[in-house]
Parts: sequence; C-alpha cells; structure tokens
Amino acid sequence: MLEMLRHNLIPCPFKAVTGCDCPGCGMQRSIVELLDGNFLQSLHYYPALLPLILLFVILVFHLRFQFRYGTLILKILFIFNTGLISLNFILKLLNIHWL
Repeated sequence: MLEMLRHNLIPCPFKAVTGCDCPGCGMQRSIVELLDGNFLQSLHYYPALLPLILLFVILVFHLRFQFRYGTLILKILFIFNTGLISLNFILKLLNIHWL
C-alpha cells in the first residue's frame, strides 16, 4: 500500500504555477516515510509533520477532556508550528537544506 501511495501523490498546484515549493510541499512524502518507519527521512521531507501531529492529538484530547492548561499548550504549539513551517519555507526559497 505504501508503494501505491508513493506513486500516486497529489501534485502541488502552487509549485506547478510558480515553480517554487509551497509551505506544505513535502508533507505527503513525509507522511509516507513516517508510515514506513523512516523517521529521519520524514523529518527531512517536512520537519513540521511530527509537531503538527502532536498539535492535533493534544487538540482532540483537550476538546474531549478540557485540560487545565490545554489552551495555553495549544497556543504554544501553534506558534511553534507556524514558526517551523515559515522557517522551512524561507529556507526552501533560499535553497538552503537544513535537514
């Protein structure tokens, strides 16, 4: 099944029009590599994937159980993820590979 996913990734319309990677480029490949157990390769393709997964897991649990500091934790994770995605996007635009 992972081979089918690898060969049927959805093309990025932003990249098709501009020729530049969008802030989400690499996420599909990162998910496939994560499902295959290749954590380092997953981080290489899209460094923000694991923090995003953590954000959504905490969000679901906070919505269900109303943690005392859940909102604060979610805000911090959101800011961290936004910064990481922005940094990754800027480095891609400058053609600097950091992972």
